[in-house]
Amino acid sequence: MLFNSVSFLIFFPIITILFYALPHKFRWFMLLSASCVFYMFFIPAYILILAITIIIDYYAGIYIDRAKAKPKKKLILIISIISTCLVLFVFKYYNFFIDNFNSIANFLDWNYSVESLAIILPIGLSFHTFQSLSYVVEVYRGHQKPERHFGIYSLYVMFYPQLVAGPIERPQNLLHQFRANHKFQFNNISEGLKQMVFGFFMKLVVADRASIYVNAVYNNPDQHTGLTFIVATIFFAFQIYCDFAGYSNIAIGSAKAMGFNLMQNFNRPYFSLSIAEFWKRWHISLSTWFRDYLYISLGGNRVSSTRRYFNLFITFVVSGFWHGANWTYVIWGGLNGIYLIIGIFIKKFFLKMGIRLEKKLLTRVFSILVTFTLTCLAWVFFRANSSSDAFKIIEGIFSFSGPVYIPSGPDVIAPIYAIFAIMILLAIEIKHEFFNTSFSIFNNKFEWVRLTAYAGMVAFILLFGVFDGGQFIYFQF
Repeated sequence: MLFNSVSFLIFFPIITILFYALPHKFRWFMLLSASCVFYMFFIPAYILILAITIIIDYYAGIYIDRAKAKPKKKLILIISIISTCLVLFVFKYYNFFIDNFNSIANFLDWNYSVESLAIILPIGLSFHTFQSLSYVVEVYRGHQKPERHFGIYSLYVMFYPQLVAGPIERPQNLLHQFRANHKFQFNNISEGLKQMVFGFFMKLVVADRASIYVNAVYNNPDQHTGLTFIVATIFFAFQIYCDFAGYSNIAIGSAKAMGFNLMQNFNRPYFSLSIAEFWKRWHISLSTWFRDYLYISLGGNRVSSTRRYFNLFITFVVSGFWHGANWTYVIWGGLNGIYLIIGIFIKKFFLKMGIRLEKKLLTRVFSILVTFTLTCLAWVFFRANSSSDAFKIIEGIFSFSGPVYIPSGPDVIAPIYAIFAIMILLAIEIKHEFFNTSFSIFNNKFEWVRLTAYAGMVAFILLFGVFDGGQFIYFQF
């Protein structure tokens, strides 16, 4: 089920009302059933795949806890990780490796090829795979007691707000909340709905409006020139941010309405002063997942400088590959890893020289613009349909050739709407980022002002939003 669908507008209030109406002891079952219905709106049979990973990791957590010897605990952990990742590999990466193997075989004139599988990637498989893996790792490390209630554990993996695209929750944050008796509080409903409204604004008005121009350019790179690529790439930077942050806000808000607290997933990333800071603000649940379970496991910062750079690079290459079975994602991840390594050298140089640029306004603005520019160049590989298209677009960007593409027909107004919406978004985020003031029409002390402001936001979404049921970008991951 899509958040931006009529079905969800019916589903959400019904489930929220049922949650508060039912006695506490029945709520977990209702939420688990609702989450199953939510997921089965896509491809119903694929819920069996989710059930397999749930069963594997549920019993793995129990057996890890029962095992006394550390080698046995580690063996169970490895079996669990391999089993869970095998499901992900078959559906997400098998065809990628087979296609590359066949390409190499053709290049070497081998008279041999392997057939690809005619399968569709289950929605959000990477997200709930990582959530399951975090559970067994935390049990192995002794940070989490195994959950022996199969229904509660299943709900931890399948909780509908964050089932498809996160945030990727740790068991320490979420599992205990399913056992708590959440009393009805109007403030939770109010805060949840506010965050959802802002999420719908980001998705329907900013992301989906920008996507019309982005798709027209990136799907036809041979028909466009440098300045058009620059505009489309900037649009895509806001499209992917508002698409995914919008989803996260709706997810966090819908959970908050029932009293559940999910972790913050975005923190105004385009105001970062460096790439390192960007990755502390962007997709926080995934960034911290790779930090805690891959980067630190490789040695993190507790190794030589050379090994640390290697750990960073490998972590981001794997992160890129996690996003999709395509070389464009691998290049995107590797490029961000290189950015971070270069950033470490630059930071060391400035510290050695006693220069603290972040304290000066002009250098702060310059750092933000440089970071945003580098991020946009990396986004080219993330969005391009192929690596050859990506390099063609990069070459076009640096040619600075014109003119800028202006859509025709009904899409002519889309970029104007997108620019207007982006300006509103930036005004809101600039206020929160740089001005330490509580003044806001959305938090005004007068209730009628607050209600008018949110009514205006809803009206704005209804007037300028795109209601074509377009999927969220991160659903494909």
